[in-house]
Amino acid sequence: MQRFHRVQASLKRIALHALPTMVGIVILNFCLLQMVPGDAADVMAAESGAATAETMAQLRARFGLDRSVPAQLFAYLDNLAHFSLGQSARYRAPVADLIAARLPTTLLLMCAALAMAVALGTAAGVAMSVWPGKWVDHALSVAVLLLYSMPGFWVGLMAVVVFSVHLGWFPSGGSQTLGAGLQGLAWWQDRLAHLALPALALSTFFVAIYARLTRASMLEVSRHDFVRTAAAKGLSPLAIQVRHVLRNALIPVTTMAGLHLSHLLGGSVVIETVFGWPGMGTLATEAVLARDYPVLLGVLLLASLVVIVANALIDLLHAWLDPRIEAR
Repeated sequence: MQRFHRVQASLKRIALHALPTMVGIVILNFCLLQMVPGDAADVMAAESGAATAETMAQLRARFGLDRSVPAQLFAYLDNLAHFSLGQSARYRAPVADLIAARLPTTLLLMCAALAMAVALGTAAGVAMSVWPGKWVDHALSVAVLLLYSMPGFWVGLMAVVVFSVHLGWFPSGGSQTLGAGLQGLAWWQDRLAHLALPALALSTFFVAIYARLTRASMLEVSRHDFVRTAAAKGLSPLAIQVRHVLRNALIPVTTMAGLHLSHLLGGSVVIETVFGWPGMGTLATEAVLARDYPVLLGVLLLASLVVIVANALIDLLHAWLDPRIEAR
């Protein structure tokens, strides 16, 4: 019951902070994009090869670009108040439909990369903390240092060369085999095969961070009095490490996992480009090149919302894991 009250209090505190944060993000994103030179009309004129002043004026009037910045901001906020993200100048379609088509693949890539990073990083950190100063610790420390120093796009390119070109184990790009008509288990296997290399390339940097963080946190927790008390009660070393040391050591790991979601979103732009992954990263890149600001604003808004929700879930997880965490 006390754990439920802690989670409930944390939820109320998060709700009070989330709304003003989202409003600030919306206004800041809009103002920053207004500072970018060019607009959708300029891009369309450049693609057509020629455009008169009258044509440019008509294009800007059609997209609402001829209005003042405060008027455009008010129109954008009015659309958000009516649960609309506006229309794409490039695709001539609602922004919400474009994002809805790309969001699941990006979330799938992010969740797979984060799960892989936390699982591998935590396992490596536990092994290093159990045998500190031994050959296992030294070997894994060198491995995680290499992972930390390698850029994600280089890991992705090398993974394609090794596992796709030379070994032929995984496909080199895309999210599924087009035109294969797969169903059931074969469809899932195909999706997982396409997901493996992008998730690996996106997670390597974070594997190194979680491994070092888990090692340091577990070594710190193992010095506390309650660990010695558990050993004095006759608990097995495995039970002490899992039930007492690891559980308390996961608090900073989960905190960093929530903070790293924004980095995963940023890294997914590069990884999706390398692997041709049809997600929000490629949509954002196309929107930047086309100066399609409604689409870009929608992508930034959804990305911010994902990060805020994920951090809220991390706070709730902390309130459930650690009884010492109270609402403030």
